[in-house]
Order: sequence, then structure tokens, then C-alpha cells
Amino acid sequence: MADPSSYRPSPGQIPDSPGVYKFRDEHRRVIYVGKAKNLRQRVANYFQDLANLHPRTRTMVTTAASVEWTVVSTEVEALQLEYTWIKEFDPRFNVKYRDDKSYPYLAVTLNEEFPRVQVMRGAKKKGVRYFGPYGHAWAIRETVDLMLRVFPVRTCSAGVFKNAARTGRPCLLGYIDKCSAPCVGRVTPEEHRELAEDFCDFMTGRTGTYIRRLEKDMTQAAEEMEYERAARLRDDAGALKRAMEKSAVVLADATDADLIAVAEDELEAALQIFHVRGGRVRGQRGWVTDKVEAVDTSGLVEHALQQLYGEERGDAVPKEVLVPALPEDTEAVSQWLAERRGSQVSLRIPQRGDKKDLMATVQRNAQQALGLHKTKRASDLTTRSRALEEIAEALGLDTAPLRIECYDISHLQGDDVVASMVVFEDGLARKSEYRRFQIKGFEGQDDVRSMHEVIGRRFKRYLQEKERTGEWEEPQVTAPGATGPAPATPGATDPAAPGATDPAAPGATGPTPGVTGPVPAPVLTAASPADEIEPREDDGRPKRFAYPPQLVVVDGGQPQVAAAKRALDELGIDDIAVCGLAKRLEEVWLPDDDDPVVLPRSSEGLYLLQRVRDEAHRFAITYQRAKRAKRIRSSPLDDVAGLGETRKQALIKHFGSVKKLRQATIEEICEVPGIGRRTAESVAVALASTAPAAPAVNTATGEIMEEDDGGAS
Repeated sequence: MADPSSYRPSPGQIPDSPGVYKFRDEHRRVIYVGKAKNLRQRVANYFQDLANLHPRTRTMVTTAASVEWTVVSTEVEALQLEYTWIKEFDPRFNVKYRDDKSYPYLAVTLNEEFPRVQVMRGAKKKGVRYFGPYGHAWAIRETVDLMLRVFPVRTCSAGVFKNAARTGRPCLLGYIDKCSAPCVGRVTPEEHRELAEDFCDFMTGRTGTYIRRLEKDMTQAAEEMEYERAARLRDDAGALKRAMEKSAVVLADATDADLIAVAEDELEAALQIFHVRGGRVRGQRGWVTDKVEAVDTSGLVEHALQQLYGEERGDAVPKEVLVPALPEDTEAVSQWLAERRGSQVSLRIPQRGDKKDLMATVQRNAQQALGLHKTKRASDLTTRSRALEEIAEALGLDTAPLRIECYDISHLQGDDVVASMVVFEDGLARKSEYRRFQIKGFEGQDDVRSMHEVIGRRFKRYLQEKERTGEWEEPQVTAPGATGPAPATPGATDPAAPGATDPAAPGATGPTPGVTGPVPAPVLTAASPADEIEPREDDGRPKRFAYPPQLVVVDGGQPQVAAAKRALDELGIDDIAVCGLAKRLEEVWLPDDDDPVVLPRSSEGLYLLQRVRDEAHRFAITYQRAKRAKRIRSSPLDDVAGLGETRKQALIKHFGSVKKLRQATIEEICEVPGIGRRTAESVAVALASTAPAAPAVNTATGEIMEEDDGGAS
């Protein structure tokens, strides 16, 4: 690892003009390319204290061994040179979008004497008009087949064309009038080129002219009683309309635009592009990239624009480019796009109307693409095995952590404090093992104390299971005040003990887990097939908290990790590893270590830890929101035994509000259909024991507002 100060240029050497800079490693390979309005200010930022740099930037500058730069005249030139160098050197620390497949285009070879319509993939060629990209080649062929009725352009290969010219006999398409047969001289080269240009005009969105012309000719032919010709023109117009229907109309004003959306997390980003021509979606494609440099959404958009339009000219660059975030130097990027198109290009964020709605659709496609990419990555056995091995190596574990448990705390400003426990076995989520906790040891907001309580409750239950089965030997401990953990006493007062109102306690409602894990398997018998094996209680219920993990992950940094470790020490458990994953910089913290473990950005181990942490966060916040919603919807009538939802609604409908129901007599309550005297007495007692809420006050007028919420008090 190089020391950046060893190759740091003096400030006076670096010019303060626009330019592009390159970082090279010890083998002179270019590892990063960047541009700047002011080279002196930008390059100097890379040589500050390493602790202040983003982890990805820190990795880059410590990998590099030298830096060099090139001065240019304008920021637009810097943008173009940066793209050229990234394409030439393929630097490892630059974001590069790569297609997971080669998208097919509909191409018209206007650079040939007799232009040809065909499907093309790969690099674009000069003098060829491209339309698309399309999701599938068959979609192109269907469109072309419909349009050849009206625009009979050549589609055959060079060999077929030469053979037909030599024999004087056209191919089958020439006989069925789907080719004008220039090979045998039915049309001149000029007439055939005119057909090809009309084909291109129709594909660019100028469709109305041709359809109106066909319909006019059809009407004229019918008036002249040329019914066969009129029928053919009718069919031609229908074919063009069907070709148009294959592209959905999304913008009513015949807009030519590209819409770009980005979905990202800490490690990866997915990009989706919709190509809209003539108000219709003509093509769609998507990329997924690793975030190998410290870059935000605007930076991802700028890289995408460079790679999308770096090789394009003319109409291939649309009049309008809609993006989720503007690049840092919007003016320079817009000018660069305008130079490539040859006219003004609008680069902006859609704010309202159809364009904003379509952008939301593109964004959903990007989110789905990122989710699908992660699912494919997580389901690969080799990748999961490598991730577990990397975690074991980074944390100094003897074996790969086949069972990982992750804990997260969730609350809303100190209210409804809950925690989640998620379980991953062999790198895959095991949702039947998930558990939820309510924090009961104290009130208020204290994530560290909450983490200590949850870890203690979960592993005290584990010790109770071990002692009940005779697998636990009580550790030797010293008297209180001396060093050493205190013994774990089954049956001691604990929020997780049997009878406590915890979702994970025996008897609580919830999914029944089928537990498997890295423990000795039971002996198989004829009555117990392998796919039904699971340890069970004496009454036949599956064990809860029966298996320990090899690794406990907490969502947080040093304080949360220390709290979790302290809870395990107090229970005498010393064979379970603990770590924390801090979200801000994705650093892994270990107990008693002052410095975090920084896993490589491309590490599969970091990716797995991130998935585990994000799943724990999702599970916790879902539970917290459900509790808050239930509390908000609560009513004093909920405490009345035997009073169901139907009769609650009947009471509220009859009296209008809980306040008026509270003021009613027992006889008045009995007047409600379905409410007997005993139930009415129970309702009256329940409402009398519940103090009415303070009246709401209109802060503008000072007026006391009557309660009319229909059920909440």
C-alpha cells in the first residue's frame, strides 16, 4: 500500500485551469481518470488526511503511485477527454456501465448503394441509421415484416443479392411484393434509396404523413372503382398502424426524449433508459455497475450520459434528456450533448405531468433490475461460499459462520421501541427463524441499552434450552464485584422468560420455525424422513432459540457492539463472535478494537453482511410501524370483553363519537341493536375508567374543537 505523500505534487506545480487527471499504480497502469474545472483544487483534495477520505477514495489513492494531468481550454473539452481516456484505459476505479447482454438494433445501411434493412448488434458503424435498441430480435423482424408491404426495401445479404443479379431472378420476397427487387432492375438505385429514406422517416416518428397518404390514395382508388388497388392500400395502412401499435404511446406531443433512472445502494447501481421517439417507447435497456468510486446520483448520471452518447452523432442524441438528478456541471454537459447532436439539447429533471409519470415507471424498472441482480447474486452457491469464507478471514474466525443472526433497533423518537432478529443460514435468509422483541426494561430512546437487553434476552433463552437438555455446564464465576461473569439461572426474572408477553415466548402467536443449522443431525429413522427433521419440545412443538449462531451482527458501530459483547459476557458465553456494521461508511467493528475492519468494496463478504443488516432493518421497521398504527387506532372499547368489531361500529354509528357514548346512560346504550344490559354496563365501566383525552384546540382561533373522530379517544 503506497503512501500518497510519497507522490504528492507541490501545489505550485498544478495549474488552476480546467483539465483531466490520471492516477497510475506502480506498474504504470491507469487506475482512475477524473476531470476538474480547477485542477489545483480537485487534485489537492486527494492528498488530505486519509481518515477524512471516503473509503473507496482512500483505497484508490493508496493503490496509486503517481498522478499526472492534461490541461484543456474548456470544461466541455475536459468532459470529452475524460470519456476518451476512460474508454482507452478502462481504469479499475471508474464507474463503468456494462450491458449484461447485447441489445439488437434495427439498422438501415444507408452507406451502401442499395440500402438494406437488418438486425444489428455490437458496435455502431458510420453511415448506418439505427433504431432501438429492442428487447428481442423477433420484435424487430415482426415490425419489419409489417412495414415491407409499404416500404419494400431490400433485406437480403450481399451474397443473395449478387446471386439474384447474376441469374436475373429475384428472391421470394421480390415475388410477393415485399421487396422492390433492385437486384434485377425493377427500381433504380435512386428510387430504392428513396424507399429506404421513407422507411427511416416512418421509424423516427413521422407516421401520420404516410398513413394519411395511403388513406387518400385508397379513397381515390375506390372512387375510380379500382377496388383491388384500394384493398391493397387499405391493407398497407392497416399494416403501418399495427407496426405503430407495437410501440406504446406514452407522450402525446410527439416528444423525442431519453429518460434515465438510477436505483442504487452502497455498493451497486442499476441504470434504466427508455428511448422515446415520436411520443412512443422505441427501445429500452439497462445496466448494472459496481460503485467503485465515491459517487452520488448526479455522478452516476454524468457517467451514464458520457457512455450513452460518447459515440453518437446527429439524431441519435435526442432533443430532450430527462434525468433523476442533474450532473454537477450541467451547463458543460448540456453543451457537450448539443455539440454531438448539432442543435440544442434540453437536460432536465421532469417536474409534473406525463413525463414525470413516465420517469416513475423507468425508476420502478431500475429498482426491479437492481433487485433481480441481487437475487441472482445471492442465489449462487459458489458466491455464498466465498462470502462466508471472506467474513471468517476478515473477522479472524476459525470456521465460516454458517448461521448468522443480525439485530436492529427501531423506534419513532423514543416511542414504540422494538428490535428485530433475522437469521441467515448458509448465506440465505431463514424467515421461519426471525423474531421480534418489544423493549420493556426501560422507556425512552437508548439504542445501546436496547441492544444489550435484546441480546441478553435471546441468549438467556438459549441457555435455558441448553440446561433443560443437560448440554450446559454452569461456568465457574466469582462473587459479585470480582471479575468474571455471573451464572445464568433458569427461571430468573427476565422479560424473555416463559409467560412474558414477548412475540418469541412460548405460547405467543407467530410462525412455527423448522430449525436446521450447523449442529449434529438427529438419527434418521423410517418414521422421520430427512426433510422433516427438527428438534422438538416434549409436547411436540419445535424448540425456540435452540441453536446458537456462529456470528452475531448488530446494526451500528462501537457502542452497539460493546453492548452486545457485554450481554454475552454476563451470561458466560464466549464462543460466539460479535461484530457491527456501521451504515455510513460500511465499516465492520469488532469488540475492543479502536479501528474498524474495512472490507474491499468488491468483497462478497461485505455484500452478504450488508444484505443481513438491511433485512434486519426492514423487519424491525415493519414491526415498529405496525405497533404505531395499532396504537393510533386503539379505543377504550377495545378493553370491553366480548365486544366485537361489528358492535363497536354500531355503538359509534349510533352515538356519533366516543365522547358522546361516554356521556350516555346504560339505558341509552341498551337502545343500540345487539347491545344487552350486561354489555352496556361493561361499556359504561370501561369508558368511565378511561380519562377522556384533552380537547383539541384550533391554534389559529383558540376555539375548542369537539371530538368527532369516530372511535379514538
